[in-house]
Amino acid sequence: MAISMTTLTPENILLSREEVLRYSRHLIMPEVGMAGQKKLKAARVLLIGTGGLGSPTALYLAAAGVGTLGIVDYDIVDLTNLQRQVIHGTKDVGRSKLDSAQDTLADINPHVIIHKYNVPFTSDNALDIIADYDIVIDGTDNFPTRYLVNDACVMAGKYNVYGSIFRFEGQASVFAAPGGPCYRCLFPEPPPPGLVPSCAEGGVLGILPGTIGTIQATEAIKLILGVGDPLIGRMLLYDALAMTWDTIKVKKNPACPVCSEHPTLTHLIDYEQFCGVPAHDHSDFSTAADQRPVLAISVRELKKRLDEGQPVFLLDVREPHEAEISTMGATLIPKDVVRQRLNEIPRDVPVVVHCRTGARSATVVRWLMDEGYSNAVNLAGGINAWAREIDPAILIY
Repeated sequence: MAISMTTLTPENILLSREEVLRYSRHLIMPEVGMAGQKKLKAARVLLIGTGGLGSPTALYLAAAGVGTLGIVDYDIVDLTNLQRQVIHGTKDVGRSKLDSAQDTLADINPHVIIHKYNVPFTSDNALDIIADYDIVIDGTDNFPTRYLVNDACVMAGKYNVYGSIFRFEGQASVFAAPGGPCYRCLFPEPPPPGLVPSCAEGGVLGILPGTIGTIQATEAIKLILGVGDPLIGRMLLYDALAMTWDTIKVKKNPACPVCSEHPTLTHLIDYEQFCGVPAHDHSDFSTAADQRPVLAISVRELKKRLDEGQPVFLLDVREPHEAEISTMGATLIPKDVVRQRLNEIPRDVPVVVHCRTGARSATVVRWLMDEGYSNAVNLAGGINAWAREIDPAILIY
């Protein structure tokens, strides 16, 4: 498989006097020089997402002088993003992430051309979007889009610079290079839904995506310049708590359904169906494999019942450290131990289960249904909805 790259020759690229001064610390490096800087200016890099990983990657690619950056994102800036998505600021809350990112990048380097794609990245548009780019940066936070990015890059012959983060740990690699493995060579199948919690459910150290994102930017620049030893056939593993770096070898799978000599998957598929989860990381979505509908109660209806003195057992299935942030005075039994503590949950009164936003509690309600609790209901929107609509004194997180 040949990787498609735009013509990275310096003959048709010029650097202005201002650009020469701007990139002077690059130009004095023999590995870059004038020829390398012109390669950077001629390069076209596509970033999937301007979130935790996409933010530092975009910042450093723009600062380095990559001439054209494409950005795919259809989300808006939320206050919870600012702990790690450093391309956005407080003033940008409520704005399109694309518009916020474009303003920041233009301020860093007005010479960079920005192309915005304010759409979900899907099987219908992926190949069309990546066609005009040399390198794709995978800044996604969900498995359906991750597999989509991989398969599209293999089919289109584009480098896939991969990164992944969770809590204190991160990974980085370069997939779909000539002769190298792809993401499916390492992970042929997605994990069962619900096995790997999202960052919205499990959290992430704010500085971690900065570390992994700058590694992705570094790998992209190395590929453009043709220098160094890219992470092709290797995956870098980072543990921020232990402050350790490990590298594992990733071999090309000769039977890979996508990148082998005789692939069985030659077109993009329905990746949400393949992975069993939607292609987004919204905090109100449950990644549980069991998606049976459950009865739900609104926070206003719960407030009405409580005010009328109706019997209700309020069950909080969050973790103890979450209950330290906010509480409704419910009985705290974390989700992972609910099945071992059923004797503490009454069967003779309505049971209202809540978590932060209603995802984990919906799973617990299904478990209780299986155990014969016909009186169990889910609190729609969780404690955050209670804080927004009923008690503003409760902290939202």
